[in-house]
Amino acid sequence: MTRGESPAHKEGCSAAPPVLELQDLAISYFTRAGELRVVPRLSVSLGHGEALGLVGESGCGKSTVALAVVRYLGRAGRVVGGRILFEGRDMAAMGAAELSALRGRRIAMVYQDPMASLNPVMTVGRQLMEVPMAHEGLGRPDARERALRMLDEVKLSDPAMLDRYPHQLSGGQQQRIVIAMALIAEPALLILDEPTTGLDVTVEAAVLDLVRELRRRHNSAILYISHNLGTVVRVCDRVGVMYGGELVEEGAIRQVFGNPHHPYTRGLLDCLPTLGRDKHTAPLRPIPGQVGSLRARPPGCGFALRCTHVDPARCVTVPIPVEPVADDPGHRVQCLRAAELGRWQRPRRVAPGTAAGPPQPIVLAVGGLRKVYRAGRGVLGGGGTLIRALDDVRLSAPRGTTLAIVGESGCGKSTLARVLTGLEAATAGSVTLDGEEIGNTLVDDRPIALKRKLQMVFQNPDSTLNPSHTVGYAVGRALRRLRGVPREAAARQVGRLLEVVKLAPELAGHKPHQLSGGQKQRVAIARALAGDPEIVVADEPVSALDVSVQAAIVNLLSELQRTRGVTLVFISHDLSVVRYVADHVAVMYLGRVAEVGPVEAVFAPPYHPYTEALLSAVPVPDPDDQRSRILLEGTLPSATEVLRGCPFATRCPRKLGPVCDETPPPEQEPARGHRIACHIPLEELSRLARV
Repeated sequence: MTRGESPAHKEGCSAAPPVLELQDLAISYFTRAGELRVVPRLSVSLGHGEALGLVGESGCGKSTVALAVVRYLGRAGRVVGGRILFEGRDMAAMGAAELSALRGRRIAMVYQDPMASLNPVMTVGRQLMEVPMAHEGLGRPDARERALRMLDEVKLSDPAMLDRYPHQLSGGQQQRIVIAMALIAEPALLILDEPTTGLDVTVEAAVLDLVRELRRRHNSAILYISHNLGTVVRVCDRVGVMYGGELVEEGAIRQVFGNPHHPYTRGLLDCLPTLGRDKHTAPLRPIPGQVGSLRARPPGCGFALRCTHVDPARCVTVPIPVEPVADDPGHRVQCLRAAELGRWQRPRRVAPGTAAGPPQPIVLAVGGLRKVYRAGRGVLGGGGTLIRALDDVRLSAPRGTTLAIVGESGCGKSTLARVLTGLEAATAGSVTLDGEEIGNTLVDDRPIALKRKLQMVFQNPDSTLNPSHTVGYAVGRALRRLRGVPREAAARQVGRLLEVVKLAPELAGHKPHQLSGGQKQRVAIARALAGDPEIVVADEPVSALDVSVQAAIVNLLSELQRTRGVTLVFISHDLSVVRYVADHVAVMYLGRVAEVGPVEAVFAPPYHPYTEALLSAVPVPDPDDQRSRILLEGTLPSATEVLRGCPFATRCPRKLGPVCDETPPPEQEPARGHRIACHIPLEELSRLARV
């Protein structure tokens, strides 16, 4: 069966009733300000063994639809129109006892955060056993046997896993346990709400492959909710694109992602960075404007105010139905101009507009950097276990370029950022900024001139912006503290800084809760620029943003780099974004640099086997993607172990033998500035296929 062909569409299954059918579903939340219609009308169906993805920006109604299906809308939420049919039965007519029997038995749900679904004071075995004991009346021996079989299915075959508590498992293991809990009763419908958000790219790939395998084995229908279009391609047969609570386009994966007909779907795909695009050759195209208020819903197309193809005479005046696309059976779109737009072309690389400039001087140099923590100290501070967070890290960043740091959780990315910014002091080695040693100086002890030179942008602006203070106060305080600007002059300069980051000066009087996520991140960037820094350390600055907002922030960072000559240290687990923004890339594993070099060299053979695995795991929204997946198995060594050989040896799919376990890998240099720490000869690494 090819991707995009659902089991429900195969011969012999057409007469089977849908597992889930939403008929003109309307959902509202009732607040003190009145009724808020979050889903005005939605119709979609899901057959046996079929996987449907719902995608769209935050607030589009994806999760609300999922919660409505399981009747978990809370006191404020209510289905105000239409019907939800599960296996032909109207769920609105079901009583509490019937709903309780369905949940967990016939309908199961997996949430974004596995720890929100796992009881921290119960072993995972007991939590797994509870499902068949409660829903099927199995005894403890039979339930334990079922739990062991389910663990084996989710690739956690160690029986000792049953006796562990959730905090003793990694994030990927926790999510596998939650999936096992959802499937142990073999439900007819499995709802997955952002199940891989926050996971490393390698763990994400393993979880997605697991979901596909279990779906085939159990023949469960899947409703998969995500903002990551690439993960939807890996899991689903069909996809529905939502905007403002409405389904604007629906069809098979190949139909929607191969030739989208709605301007919003095209906008989502156009603003996604991919492994074949970079800031020099293919600028991202963010969707203009912002999602409008649901309280001021227009009578016509909800996307009209942001659409570059809008016809004011038609698009905004009358309701627009979801209609079939001509000559494309199963493909539906809610757009009056869909037939006029022409065939969509996937964004491609274009020739660079300017030649590369001369080499720039090194502004940041890291040499032999080590950071060791001591865990489990005694009362007097002695003893404890040594945790080697960074080990012999050697990096450099030329002025006005972007150095990206990538790797899985625990590889040392954020620890490196904390040492650079003075939140932690180095144990050994050096960190120099314009030739001045800064690695052993904490931020409170750094002079103002040094603080001005190096600033940081964090992943979550909510954690760094005081909710009680206005935007103007936050940016103005940085101007006063870092540059000694008087209060009156600072107020004037705040407006100019907000304009630099593409915000209206009038927003200076707003507080953080009055801004969108993208606007708050722009404020954080403006505050970092207040000191006119030479280096900005950005730790996952776009990972929590919608793809359109992410594209706007990435373009902003690239523009600021061109106009102000800022050096950017960009920390991320998203290799598509890294490929787009970076000039140089360092791939870290267990506190060490596995590979470092120019971005073009690191993202092409020869590469370190770990780099190869990371690149193969990147999900892309392309139904024609034929890359082979490299799933990393084996155990990850503890940061407390003293390793004699290569730290990646326990998981390396290309391991040579005992030499990898017993001898530190040599650094090989395929080209100037490109280093690979690996025992495998360069000739063999060069024969690897391009990922």
